[in-house]
Amino acid sequence: MTTGEPGQPRTDRSPWNWLLVLPIVLPLLTFLFNADEPRLFGFPLFYWLQIAFIAVGVVSTTIVYRMTK
Repeated sequence: MTTGEPGQPRTDRSPWNWLLVLPIVLPLLTFLFNADEPRLFGFPLFYWLQIAFIAVGVVSTTIVYRMTK
């Protein structure tokens, strides 16, 4: 694969790629959401924190894409 420039090999060794570990590891830290309180709009912590994890994944993926483009 090439980067679009002839003779230039593609490299995926950018330090920005380490940011992609965040959305993988963050949901695995169960002590973060092992509670019922606080509630947001009546939803327990677990449910709205899962939505926050999705947002973290989208933001981190977007940052890595833009910085390594």
